[in-house]
Amino acid sequence: MFRTVSARSIHAPEGTLASRVRRALGRVRVPGPAPLAGAALLGLLIGLLFLAFQVRAIFSAQLQQEYVGLVLEAVERADTARAAALSLQNLPADDTHHQAAYREARIELAGRLAALHALVASSPMSAPSVPSAVLSPSAALGEASAALDSTYGWWRIERDRTSADVRERILSVSHTLIALSATVFGVLITALGMYAKRNRQLLGISNEFEQASLHDPMTGMPNRRKLFAALEEAANALTDGARGSARIAVLYIDLDGFKRVNDTHGHRIGDEFLIAVSRRFRQTVRGGDMVARIGGDEFALLVREFSSDSELAAIAQRIITCVAETDAQMGLSIVRASIGIASFPDRCHDYWRLVAAADETMYTVKRNGKNNYAFASTPASA
Repeated sequence: MFRTVSARSIHAPEGTLASRVRRALGRVRVPGPAPLAGAALLGLLIGLLFLAFQVRAIFSAQLQQEYVGLVLEAVERADTARAAALSLQNLPADDTHHQAAYREARIELAGRLAALHALVASSPMSAPSVPSAVLSPSAALGEASAALDSTYGWWRIERDRTSADVRERILSVSHTLIALSATVFGVLITALGMYAKRNRQLLGISNEFEQASLHDPMTGMPNRRKLFAALEEAANALTDGARGSARIAVLYIDLDGFKRVNDTHGHRIGDEFLIAVSRRFRQTVRGGDMVARIGGDEFALLVREFSSDSELAAIAQRIITCVAETDAQMGLSIVRASIGIASFPDRCHDYWRLVAAADETMYTVKRNGKNNYAFASTPASA
């Protein structure tokens, strides 16, 4: 029989499972991954833009190196022609054969200088040009040599500069790639850590919700759902033959006079009585048994294993004593307990009927004077 319980009596006070679940929801403040992803994406974009700029500069410097190589090859060819002209310059004037060779050497040098002049003029870089005055075969050989040496010196410096620039940019690209790799790896590790942390918190909240769904919010005792789950588990163990001839039993407990506590002393005292008697129940029952609050002022005790009815009777008597002691401690002199006992498979052929059979037997006790216990007398089947 379910007693009238006020809305106040079913609200969870501070420290109960329901309030802890509400506080747990308030504790979930894990920052979302969006800011981290945005910062990482921005860093990656900046790094990629820098890489693109450096790669483009490397290609440009390599092209410059190739052009510098072409100019220096032209300088070397012109220098070969100059060396030939210098070797023939001081021959006797009456030696017509050697004079003809010298003129040919000067013509060859002038052609080489003209080709070098055209190549330098077409350079993509700003470079000093070869003077036009030395391009003629009749130009002074000293001036042509000086112009050739000047051109060679400038382009050799340019070659060294572009080579150093390429090396520096390649090194910069490698450092950037390492930094980007470290950034991506760090972001992945951080994201995995955040994901794991959020999962742990959600798992904790899920466990608290599960705990709350299987327990009475006020007393913290298992509720009807938890009781029937444990009953099914215990009955299946018996059905599978895992425990031989063992039996299970349910003691259905109703608090006689509890409504008068609420009506006379108020619902706060009624709630305090339920919490206190629940605590005594937990201290009294055996470790393998389960006591649950069914609703209002009604409880059920699942005994997973017993040897005789006298053992169940002793358990019922301890429950009655718990209620009487709690009543005396609070100075009420009102509340007692009526208990109905049903067992499976001897008194009840269907374990789903076990709680109902114990409940019906409890009503018999109440009709016969209350503050006592009784066993279900006839088998009850679905």
